[in-house]
Amino acid sequence: MKKRDYYEVLGVSRSVSEEDLKRAYKKLALKHHPDRNPDDDEAEDKFKEASEAYQVLSDPEKRHIYDTFGHEGLSGAGFQGVGGMGIEDILGNTIFGDLFRDFFGFGFGRSSGMGYDRYSSGEWGGPTRGRDVKRRIEISLEESFAGTTHALGIQFADMCEACGGSGARPGTSPEPCPSCGGRGQVVHSRGAFILTTTCPGCNGTGHVIREHCPECNGRGETVNERHIEVKIPAGIDDGQIVRVSGQGEPGVRGGPPGDLYVACMVTSHPTILREGLDLYVQADVPFVKAALGTTTSVESIEGSIDVEIPAGSQPGEEIVIEGKGMPRVQSHGRGDLHVVIKVSVPRKLSRKQKKILEELERAGR
Repeated sequence: MKKRDYYEVLGVSRSVSEEDLKRAYKKLALKHHPDRNPDDDEAEDKFKEASEAYQVLSDPEKRHIYDTFGHEGLSGAGFQGVGGMGIEDILGNTIFGDLFRDFFGFGFGRSSGMGYDRYSSGEWGGPTRGRDVKRRIEISLEESFAGTTHALGIQFADMCEACGGSGARPGTSPEPCPSCGGRGQVVHSRGAFILTTTCPGCNGTGHVIREHCPECNGRGETVNERHIEVKIPAGIDDGQIVRVSGQGEPGVRGGPPGDLYVACMVTSHPTILREGLDLYVQADVPFVKAALGTTTSVESIEGSIDVEIPAGSQPGEEIVIEGKGMPRVQSHGRGDLHVVIKVSVPRKLSRKQKKILEELERAGR
């Protein structure tokens, strides 16, 4: 089933503020919450749909990707939504747990937390694919026609080699959080409810770092830059995306790198209009030559060409030159060039010109 627009799901505009977004989600989450709608599959689906929309739009990076590339962009970035998650998983998710805690003073369910036991044993999970990188570039219509190469500098976070990604000074290790015992969570009892919240001592990581790595200041990662040449194929249209495999952020724990997605914005040309594969130019023809027929020169994407104007040509008529339009991307064939006739009528006439036109008018009666 095709996913609905996330802004439509939450009933907000694309310029919605963070607070209004949170307020809109709260309203829908309370309305469709499973505890209020037991055994109601439709309510559960709406709750999941609203939760997925909020998870994306409340994250600045995901929201930017979604605004630029839509649902396909999120899929390319590795976001799978919450459709396959159970209600306990959603309620235990950090985003939604924090949200409910903001509203009601407590969270729901359980979140995994990194936990020192996993860290000390080296079990950070299996190989993870690196994140995709999104970029926009501007190219001219001439570059779109001929194809071009665009240089990009890609900044990405990579594991700090000095501390191996732990964030601790070399020779030391993170320690289990004394507040939660390495679980990343603290449990509160309120009557019949057992409530779980993120540990404030370690922010849910399950460990604390006594001595930070001087190279990364405890972040466990450093920012690097890679320069690559992106080949833009001939015929690329405005808004189309070039995918460069393996040029995204590096993978984690031996995982493959992500991909680079380059959105091409083709700037407008002052005299040539593009519609799909076809190009349109205008030919200014004096009205006498339009009546008698002539040959005129027009500027095409490949330079100046001569075009034969048939006698009796009318304003707005088109002369189609096949195969002189844009090339098909990574394929054979080209679109057509449409020469639109604009008949020029002089604003002032000499006495002789006026007399000739008057004679012409009388002859045509």
